[in-house]
Amino acid sequence: EVSNADVKVGVNESGEKYVVWGKKRRATVRQFKGATFLDIREFYGDDNDLKPGKKGISLNKEQWEALKKSTDVIDSFFAKIGK
Repeated sequence: EVSNADVKVGVNESGEKYVVWGKKRRATVRQFKGATFLDIREFYGDDNDLKPGKKGISLNKEQWEALKKSTDVIDSFFAKIGK
């Protein structure tokens, strides 16, 4: 398992590990109907009782790999528009 001091990792009630992306955003790798996805989702509710919201996206492994390959190009878009 990869470790990075700048990345906060949590564990949900089902025992799934997730990466925290802001106060109420998470990235979780999970299984759904026999397939594995990266689920990037917003959560709502009290900090002690967060529930998954409708706002989110699920990427399969192929889509995740394509996104990772695009990071330099996306960074250049940010640079052109301004941070």
